[in-house]
Amino acid sequence: MITTKLEVAGMTCQNCVDHVTEELNEIPGVVSIDIELGEEDNPSAVRITSEDRIDDDVLEAAIDEAGYEVVS
Repeated sequence: MITTKLEVAGMTCQNCVDHVTEELNEIPGVVSIDIELGEEDNPSAVRITSEDRIDDDVLEAAIDEAGYEVVS
């Protein structure tokens, strides 16, 4: 299993978590997603566990589709 960690700006509530989780779950190979919401000016921590390495561009595109921005 591979874990990829990303910081995402703009996520502030459970609804945000749901949108990002839904988009990431559509990527083949994703096993689990753990999201820790950030506070005020801090980005949220998103950890994606997958069977194999997933290209960061694919993950970022899914997060962008949900309406949020990867900042790291």
